[in-house]
Amino acid sequence: MKKEEVQNIFLNILREEEDVSAGVAAIKTLLTVIETYKVGTVRELDLNLQLAVEAMRNCDQPVTAISSGCELFMRFITFAKLDVKSFEECEQIMLQRGRIFLDKLLEARGKVAKQALSFISDGCKILTHSHSRVVLQAMLEAAAANKRFQVYVTMSCPDDSGTLMHKKLVAAGVDAILILDSAVGYILEEVDIVMVGAEGVTESGGIINKIGTYGLAMAALELKKPVYVLTESFKFSRIYPLNQQDIPIEFKYLSSVIKSGKDLNSQHPLVDYTPPAYITLLFTDLGILTPSAVSDELINLYL
Repeated sequence: MKKEEVQNIFLNILREEEDVSAGVAAIKTLLTVIETYKVGTVRELDLNLQLAVEAMRNCDQPVTAISSGCELFMRFITFAKLDVKSFEECEQIMLQRGRIFLDKLLEARGKVAKQALSFISDGCKILTHSHSRVVLQAMLEAAAANKRFQVYVTMSCPDDSGTLMHKKLVAAGVDAILILDSAVGYILEEVDIVMVGAEGVTESGGIINKIGTYGLAMAALELKKPVYVLTESFKFSRIYPLNQQDIPIEFKYLSSVIKSGKDLNSQHPLVDYTPPAYITLLFTDLGILTPSAVSDELINLYL
């Protein structure tokens, strides 16, 4: 198995399935690796999966969810090693468990959206940042339930991903307004709640998300606006940053930027870290959690 083959599988999934996130695409890729590249021992299969994960981390895609999702997937399926004697049985059980894991991932977004539905009330004004598939689904379900609300969407520089979020909301008939990132403080006075997604959730209950989330959350706390994070549990990650410098380098910059040899201090980071003190609640497929509950859920996920 070659690194380039894995990268092609991963990137093709992202191209062909517009609504799939990088984390889910990574899990689908690992399943394809198990199915396609036949080996004779558990050790060889492990090496193939590790090579596949490393290949995807070098695809110029956001690494945060890829890292946490793959780690949890590997943990989930490799319990099979202890259950059976023959490798063929082991491989089949790993495939079966992998498909179960993927099914749970695909259902997670809907569960999160339903958890948040009651917090979107008639007449409320919501501020969101960047483009989040799970936040979008929650808002679309609220609109489908005949709730009337207004959404302010940040443009989210440098890639203007908020423009796509705004376009999708407007297309669905939601009253949405695109604003400059620098207008957050101005708009927050009118806002009832802040609702954002997450690329990763840390052990402390803080989140790693699109650059600008931290500043938004600080302003929201100052103005006493609740900050709700909508995220799937496969994004829970066993890392514990204390500040922005503690975020792993591969989370902050694309692979091509790291390999270019440029001074990273002069490059624009993709994400920032928002500590748990700025987060009111996390809506997940495991339920509605306070930030302090995340560490307990992480222990359960890896038991």
